[in-house]
Amino acid sequence: MRVLVACEYSGAVRDAFTAAGHLAMSCDLLPTEKTGLHYRGDVRDVLHDGWDLMICHPPCTHLSVSGARWFKDKLPEQAEALDFVRLLLDAPIGQIALENPISIISSRIRKPDQIIQPWQFGHGETKATCLWLKNLPKLTPTDIVEGREARVHKMPPGPDRWKERSRTFEGIAKAMAAQWG
Repeated sequence: MRVLVACEYSGAVRDAFTAAGHLAMSCDLLPTEKTGLHYRGDVRDVLHDGWDLMICHPPCTHLSVSGARWFKDKLPEQAEALDFVRLLLDAPIGQIALENPISIISSRIRKPDQIIQPWQFGHGETKATCLWLKNLPKLTPTDIVEGREARVHKMPPGPDRWKERSRTFEGIAKAMAAQWG
């Protein structure tokens, strides 16, 4: 299977699909953190390259409800972010999963097909993650654990906070590869 992981610099989802035997490429404006097949550039450059599956993680800066108090001040940025989400969801790829936190995608485009938590996939943390799916089944939890810490939400301010908050948990990446690959 040919898998495009859009807007991913960490390589977590790409590496999970590669380990499962698929040809997976991550794509981001940032360089990848781990060695692997990675296109550094705009995902629009590679959307039409014959992918079977795309997992996308569009930036949530102007979409997430955690920043709702600033929505009135960034309407043009929101419109651009929503247009990008529509572009990804409408890509000419047979199977698509778009991942984002609780956001205005739900009210401006459509409700998510599923909301998952890291604690359902072996990580004792909370971080509600919405999935908008095209021709894919909902993810089935693989390892429900007890911990329910909100570590991601308690991260102190800093220049890399956004990067740390946006990482895909390894258990979720492995579940995507096992169940959608």
